[in-house]
Amino acid sequence: MKYPNANTIGVPFPFRNGKANSGGRVHGIDRWLLRKFLQTIGEPSMRVVLWDGTESVKDNSTSSVGMVIRDRATLWRLLTNPLLHFGDDYSAGRIEIEGGLVAFMETVYRAMSQKTRSGRGCPKAAYRRNQPNMNSLTGSRRNIHHHYDIGNDFYQLWLDQEMLYTCAYFPDPAASLEDAQIAKMDLVCRKLRLNAGQTVVEAGCGWGALARYMARHYGVKVRAFNISGEQIAYAHKRAKAEGLEGQVEYVEDDYRNISGQYDAFVSVGMLEHVGPDHYRELGNIVERSLKERGLGLIHTIGQSRAEPMSPWLLQRIFPGSYPPTLREMMELFEPWGFSVLDVENLRLHYAKTLEHWLERFEVHKERITAMFDECFVRAWRLYLSGAIANFNLGNLQLFQVVFTRHGNNLIPWTRSHLFVPPDA
Repeated sequence: MKYPNANTIGVPFPFRNGKANSGGRVHGIDRWLLRKFLQTIGEPSMRVVLWDGTESVKDNSTSSVGMVIRDRATLWRLLTNPLLHFGDDYSAGRIEIEGGLVAFMETVYRAMSQKTRSGRGCPKAAYRRNQPNMNSLTGSRRNIHHHYDIGNDFYQLWLDQEMLYTCAYFPDPAASLEDAQIAKMDLVCRKLRLNAGQTVVEAGCGWGALARYMARHYGVKVRAFNISGEQIAYAHKRAKAEGLEGQVEYVEDDYRNISGQYDAFVSVGMLEHVGPDHYRELGNIVERSLKERGLGLIHTIGQSRAEPMSPWLLQRIFPGSYPPTLREMMELFEPWGFSVLDVENLRLHYAKTLEHWLERFEVHKERITAMFDECFVRAWRLYLSGAIANFNLGNLQLFQVVFTRHGNNLIPWTRSHLFVPPDA
């Protein structure tokens, strides 16, 4: 079944008649547990149906979203650790959603955000909270392998033709995903003001599309570092097929082992996997790698205030990940006196990108189920839907930061160079 857009994707509400009862009759303690769970997540305006068909609606709410809890054990787990067990129980089919998963997650996140704002502020050491593996040299390899080395065939089903797994740039909201990803790569190149003959180092290159684009369209030589064996193998194959081996070198190694000096330093979608504990270390790599008049660009998911990632996302989807605030990102720049030239937030572009990914994911769900299983499909559906909700609500941001050395005065007077169309 092909869904028209991400916001209509949902699961049927099959348990209202009580025939799927697997938890026995609902008792007063169950209703009390449900109230406590809803209070814990900020009392969102939604319906909840328990395993025998008992329905709970907040203040006669007419909300279009709701959830079914299939058994008593699931309700207990939700109360003890909702941020972990909701994802696990949804993935296992013990929770079903009515009204569309994106809309449901927006309702829940909105309520949780309001509850958090009324609290005492941001937790300390947000990055370290809930982390199963930190980003040491060995930890980073383990974390990246968990997410990125699960098969290129899987990612090819729902990414664009160039295999870009980062935020696209939509000059027009109606643009295709393929056109928007090309526009993103060209925007990065224009921000770096690349010229033929220059050298570029890329930290974290994914499947290598940006390096190939820079080499082909801007005539630069690129060294691109990545610790994902699956991605590097794909990148090598594409570069060879496209005749770019002389201009692009893909290195299967950690960013901490970058050497040499370059006219430009670029990192798109890697900082989320570095962690604030290592920002000064990355900043030192940039400092020793960037030529005196070189430019750098960091493209990363971020957030407006330091909040820990959910334990479910860290354990099941993205171990070691953390989206920084702009203040935290300054640990990359301040110790070496780098001058920040430009900051742009592409938050809504990432929401749009994710909607394209989720729609394509759903089109191929039968093939993905055959590759893995139904639990995997439901987990990734939840991950993509939750990300759309977080970007729509502003809980997540997408920062592009351009910087240079503090004494470099060869910088544009205006931002007009950023608005030249790719084929101009």
